[in-house]
Amino acid sequence: MQNPEQFDYIIVGAGSAGCVLANRLTEDRNTRVLLVESGGSDNSIFIKMPTALSYPLNTPKYNWDYVSAAEPYLDGRQLDCHRGKVLGGSSSINGMVYVRGHAKDFDEWQTLGANNWDYAHCLPYFKKAESWIGASDEYRADDGPLAVNLGNEMRNPLYQAFVDAGVEAGYNATADYNGKMQEGFGPMQMTVKNGVRCSTSLAYLKPAKSRPNLTIRTKVLVEKVLLENKRAVGIQYQHKGKIHKVMAQREVILSAGSIGSPHLLQLSGIGPADVLKEAGIELKHELPGVGQNLQDHLEFYFQYRCKQPITLNGKLDPISKLLIGMRWFFFKTGLGASNHFESCGFIRSRAGVEWPDMQYHFLPAAMRYDGKSAFDGHGFQVHIGHNKPSSRGWVRALSADPGEKPWIQFNYLQEQADIEGFRACVRLTREILNQPAMDPFRAGEIQPGEHIVSNAEIDAFVRSNAESAYHPSCSCKMGEDVMAVVDSETRVHGIHALRVVDSSVFPSITNGNLNSPTIMLAERASDLIKGVAPLAAESVEVGLIEGWQSAQRNGVPRRVVDRA
Repeated sequence: MQNPEQFDYIIVGAGSAGCVLANRLTEDRNTRVLLVESGGSDNSIFIKMPTALSYPLNTPKYNWDYVSAAEPYLDGRQLDCHRGKVLGGSSSINGMVYVRGHAKDFDEWQTLGANNWDYAHCLPYFKKAESWIGASDEYRADDGPLAVNLGNEMRNPLYQAFVDAGVEAGYNATADYNGKMQEGFGPMQMTVKNGVRCSTSLAYLKPAKSRPNLTIRTKVLVEKVLLENKRAVGIQYQHKGKIHKVMAQREVILSAGSIGSPHLLQLSGIGPADVLKEAGIELKHELPGVGQNLQDHLEFYFQYRCKQPITLNGKLDPISKLLIGMRWFFFKTGLGASNHFESCGFIRSRAGVEWPDMQYHFLPAAMRYDGKSAFDGHGFQVHIGHNKPSSRGWVRALSADPGEKPWIQFNYLQEQADIEGFRACVRLTREILNQPAMDPFRAGEIQPGEHIVSNAEIDAFVRSNAESAYHPSCSCKMGEDVMAVVDSETRVHGIHALRVVDSSVFPSITNGNLNSPTIMLAERASDLIKGVAPLAAESVEVGLIEGWQSAQRNGVPRRVVDRA
């Protein structure tokens, strides 16, 4: 405590962003970096095996086990908010789905005040990060740290049937939704390398661990950022019952995620004055937007019975699981090497929406995403959600105790636009799954159920069954308005030498899973932190459906399902 350690940079959180930062900042061997993480090692077969994703997702050892407060517009239900607490963070427990988001999502960031975070400036960093199994072009690259592939390449016929059904319903097919055209149906991409989960711990941290200028400390609980005269000078943390202080000669960087980062700022006395006062925390710097603007993706499962015994529901017995596990253990192939989300779709909920605001993950099984229960018999499902919500929530510290979890309130479906978006989810999905391509497989609707037809019935079903897709974001938004927390270089407004680099700084949530844009954000922030010239912006053609102003899709469905 008398002579605390000194580093150039301190990074709080070894997750999707923190591992990227640790790698990039230590490329300069004269830069000393401390990376601290509350969790421990990611050296677990259940983390590495893609098909076992439900195990780390539901294991307290690897998960913060956050739970929302009672959600007033979801019948007072409390929803799980899983966040990784392990090297690799949420990239070590997520579904490994690789979606950048739509190009227009990043142009939207620019309009919301995040200068030079439009798609043209973000694209070079998406490319820098990835090693895409397909051909590299103006949209894709094949020499980055993060492996991206197509799993088992849709060998189960249900995957292609779903894509064909989307086309029959009047939507286009898209071979690469991370390329020119997101809108449409096609194969889904995943972050898996040679049959193993490619977390940021594997892709970024592992190559950097041997560098003498990188120090990694795990199983620590950061209590606060140390401030002197509006400058971040270090952190204070707990480890094995003792309090430690370490100092940063250049900067402290928070990469603790959309729950952890705003909570830690508030514990440090940075945030809304009324929130800190109620929590009994001394106000050091008033910043009203800390913890506000919280957004997430809500989804539900549209499930059908399957006529043919070809679904994963037939692989849930102990013998089948053992055989799958053995093949993966020895060869890193087979069903164990996939997350099983191998086809997908992105569509617009109504005419007049410029780019997709709905996303499909198709699964050749009828079961919960967290693996807690499965349909008794053969079935399949699509995860569907309205991905551009208008509702906003918050993260608020309840006390000065860093061990007490914050108050998390999403306010899902608070806004009428979100309710109407989910009505479209039910009606449009039912129409897609009732196209001729699904006839050989579809054997009756499990849920919502064919009796769920009216607006009132759909609303009640969604309130009772929707779940988080585990994409909290935007709680320390980037921008220049009074509610912005960081500027366009991720620096906390009003505090020197303090940045936030993770999905909490998104100005708005993207249309897709958040791991890829979080990694992109950290790649670009690394250059901003180092003070090097950012990669040159790349202007490319962005695919939009012609006539989007007056049409919800670009074709006529082969079979109309009218159950309004």
